[in-house]
Amino acid sequence: MAKIKLSGGGGGFPMPMTLVGYEVGGKANFVAVAWVMRANQEPPMIAIAPGGRGRGFDIGGIVQNGAFSVNLPGIGLMEKTDYCALNPGEDVDKSGLFDIFYGELSGAPMIEQCPLCLECKLVQRLALPSHTLYIGEIVGLYAEEDSFFGGCPDPSLWRPFMLTRPDDLYWEIGARAGDAWFIGEDCGKKAAQKTPESLEKWLEDTQPGISAPEEP
Repeated sequence: MAKIKLSGGGGGFPMPMTLVGYEVGGKANFVAVAWVMRANQEPPMIAIAPGGRGRGFDIGGIVQNGAFSVNLPGIGLMEKTDYCALNPGEDVDKSGLFDIFYGELSGAPMIEQCPLCLECKLVQRLALPSHTLYIGEIVGLYAEEDSFFGGCPDPSLWRPFMLTRPDDLYWEIGARAGDAWFIGEDCGKKAAQKTPESLEKWLEDTQPGISAPEEP
């Protein structure tokens, strides 16, 4: 299928919406962050790139406390998540927007209404041209029992949502599509069957009337 070249770098790349929490001046603050990814397996780490240059208040608490949380909201919290994206913490007190709880780290407030919450200890930060990348070790993982099945997350139960740019739209994640690290096993076997030695039979079965080219 023909491709078109898009402008804007990473535009069009779907991103999961999260709410990152930390304390500033003894109060909980939350900012909406879509630039989030797992960064290490053992110890488990996650990387976030909140806001941009000039939003010191909104991210300063991460460095001051050496801690932050990553909360995954369901679609029922879409409006409040967007409110956190629109309003800097220096202008609006967001500490009363959610029911808050804490784990081991005093500087990492988490949201009761979010089905999945990660408590993180800051281990590294990297200044990039427009954003700062914060890497945190996950020291606590908290989940609603009803959002998990057999110890595994079931996104259909809490309905997480994603962000696309540059159209600035939220999208709900769809249904389960397949089993990872499993459904691709047969692809290699099928490809192996289509070697030059078996090409004639493959064509005979799938493309009647077409013969394999003769070898030079």
